[in-house]
Amino acid sequence: MHATGSMKLRKLLNFGEPLGDFMARVPGSVKMESYPSTISYVARLILHRYAMLGILDENGYPVKQMGVLEIPKRKSKAAGAKTLAGKVCKECHNATLIKKDGCEFCTSCGAIGACG
Repeated sequence: MHATGSMKLRKLLNFGEPLGDFMARVPGSVKMESYPSTISYVARLILHRYAMLGILDENGYPVKQMGVLEIPKRKSKAAGAKTLAGKVCKECHNATLIKKDGCEFCTSCGAIGACG
């Protein structure tokens, strides 16, 4: 979550609607509390969930500096699903079209070609 996203959620905590007050459970508790609107309550629920995930603290502020997400490292070919070499597939254009059960089958995208 971007820092401005948590700021927007915090601003929604006080968002009111005409005749919008209602009682609901405090997220993570059995206590009841009056909220100024359904929008306010949903913002409280989202902030509580992010706090439970360790993204935000109890007050809705980021636990650590937010920025560009980390790009996962690529797995080696040996660790991934195996693809078999064959003819070029018309769907994904990979050379992974093989004969399987009498039909052409692409081991990359799963496309089924001519049978017989």
